[in-house]
Amino acid sequence: MATTRRQFLQGMAVTAGSLFTAGCANALDTGFPKDEWRPAYAELEEAGLLAGRIEQAYARLESCDICPHGCGVNRLRGEKGFCEAGARAVVHSHGPHFGEELPLVGRGGSGTIFFSHCNLRCVFCQNWPIAHLGHGREVDDARLADVMLDLQRRGCQNINVVTPTHFLPNILGAVRIALQQGLHLPLCYNTGGYDSVDSVRLLDGVVDIYLPDLKFMSPDESARYVVKGRGDYPDTAKAAILEMHRQVGDTVVSGDSIARRGLMIRHLVMPNQVAGTREFVDWMAANLPRETYVNIMSQYRVEHMAFDYQPIARAITSQEYVEAMEWAVAAGLTNLDTRSLANLEIHRRML
Repeated sequence: MATTRRQFLQGMAVTAGSLFTAGCANALDTGFPKDEWRPAYAELEEAGLLAGRIEQAYARLESCDICPHGCGVNRLRGEKGFCEAGARAVVHSHGPHFGEELPLVGRGGSGTIFFSHCNLRCVFCQNWPIAHLGHGREVDDARLADVMLDLQRRGCQNINVVTPTHFLPNILGAVRIALQQGLHLPLCYNTGGYDSVDSVRLLDGVVDIYLPDLKFMSPDESARYVVKGRGDYPDTAKAAILEMHRQVGDTVVSGDSIARRGLMIRHLVMPNQVAGTREFVDWMAANLPRETYVNIMSQYRVEHMAFDYQPIARAITSQEYVEAMEWAVAAGLTNLDTRSLANLEIHRRML
């Protein structure tokens, strides 16, 4: 017999010891006095809205339109679309990560959860065994909540869900379970940028920090370097980013310079201006506050299938990176990542 959405949700809830389809009647004690910072999801739960948001998200798996591919498969019945994800999340690894942006790291590191599969699958993917091949293990929402709580116990500064889009319902479910067991860290949504605005709206009041990529500015280039070409990537990512900023605004840090809320954008400089960096900084300056946190990254390397694409079959040059950063400064962007600025000086010396 086919599993209905409600049967699936109830099964997940019983496993977790929390019937989140029943709604929320009472405020939860998350360990934060009323006059101190609290994560967005705690406020949403207190308002009695988080459980309904979870059910809305799971409903979309019946004819999946969680991401812009809109495959229409019934993931609750085990059908799989482009991303090859099923009804439960697949996690490759988790742990403190010290290579993220400094406001996310602090002393304890960013609490990263690396999800398997991906709704983009770029030909130059540096994590292709995870994103393309799906290496990892399936977990229910209760186990995913345990992972979040483990990261908190280990002193991480946030819960950083990496490549989360296709597992959005599972993340919402796990956050509520973990909240009821004392989770109180900021939730960071670390995405490749191929997100629909409708799905991002499901995260309104749940996510504290958005960390999207804006990989390409040209439809032709995005279609060329993403498996099963997605020429709609630039417009889709830009619309999603604007909605993210509407929700969380600019980056807010605590007294110890740790990010608590806000939008932080990543852009990877690629050889031969494939990523459209000049267009990226111009778009940023025209559409978002110029103090928006921006990380212009220099770590492109030839990985996976990139060897087969001549324009990207080499590392970037120092000249290309210096030029990219100078465009950002000229565009008036005032909140450039600290490591980006340090890399700029290194590459200038190399010239």
